[in-house]
Amino acid sequence: MHYCAQMEQSTAAVASVIGERVRQERQSRRWTLDQLAEAAGVSRRLLVNVEQGAANPSVGTLLRLSDALGVGLPALIEAARPKPMKVTRSGEGARLWSSGAGGSGVLVAGTERPDVVELWDWTLGPGDRHGSEAHSAGTKELLRVHQGTISVEVEGQSVTLGAGDALAFPGDVDHAFANSKKRPARFSLAVFQPGVASVSHSEVLDG
Repeated sequence: MHYCAQMEQSTAAVASVIGERVRQERQSRRWTLDQLAEAAGVSRRLLVNVEQGAANPSVGTLLRLSDALGVGLPALIEAARPKPMKVTRSGEGARLWSSGAGGSGVLVAGTERPDVVELWDWTLGPGDRHGSEAHSAGTKELLRVHQGTISVEVEGQSVTLGAGDALAFPGDVDHAFANSKKRPARFSLAVFQPGVASVSHSEVLDG
């Protein structure tokens, strides 16, 4: 129970930071909720919940919001502008995905635009599968398995990787990670998103 309570507090803290950052970025551009929701392809209700910290948005939703704002995903996780060196201690990363089987996707480090790099620590529990929509054009991903066995699906092709195996693949196409085994699997994932555009603060969306 104590561990569950800590997890709930951690998730709530991350949701609060994300909500504040999304609201700051939106208001700095003088966009309405409807304008950002339309640009990101999400509902206004969901956006309101995200900004209020009342929602635990999916990785896909966060990517849509960061792409619409032109800031890169790490910018929505940081409560303040990162220092030249930023240490993320064990257990301090932002848990942005979790499963009932014990799986998790934790963003442990990231850089600022224009060339955004994300470093993730992923765990897939038995039977877990995480699908990802295509990221922005030119995105590339690197993956290395530390424990267990996973299958990586990239645009209809599938490859099985074991501990110590690594894979480079395009992130601007649909892809997914799956664990069909009875033991957990753990891997690191680096995502490179080049040329994340800085959206003009004076820009106003039509509609």
